[in-house]
Amino acid sequence: MMCVKIFKEMEKKAMDWYLKVLKNYVGFSGRARRTEYWMFTLFSVIISLVLMLIEYLVGLPQSLSSLYSLAVLLPSLGVSVRRLHDVGKSGWWLLLGLIPLIGAIILLVFFCQDSESDNNYGPNPKAEGRALV
Repeated sequence: MMCVKIFKEMEKKAMDWYLKVLKNYVGFSGRARRTEYWMFTLFSVIISLVLMLIEYLVGLPQSLSSLYSLAVLLPSLGVSVRRLHDVGKSGWWLLLGLIPLIGAIILLVFFCQDSESDNNYGPNPKAEGRALV
């Protein structure tokens, strides 16, 4: 019973991270925590997979998943740029993703890194989160 309660609380928090990115859909300034980036990415992948499954089962072309991808394009770019800012990198580093394989690996390393202190892009978002608790 306690496990179900904990899982529901975790699910609510994860959804809050996803909605936070959508609310700040064209915000390219500031910083994004790893949790914010990865929860948004996780929810986006799950939603895309569900939409593709629905399209497959109903026999639709890839219209639903394509519309969803288009709808989250700007929020995805925004949270990616803010994630790079968190590790002290310019948003222009996102262009590395255009280099096949190597670019994606380098970006993955950047997205997984942690930043413990303030930098040119703003205060550490973790410190702000601790102040709220």
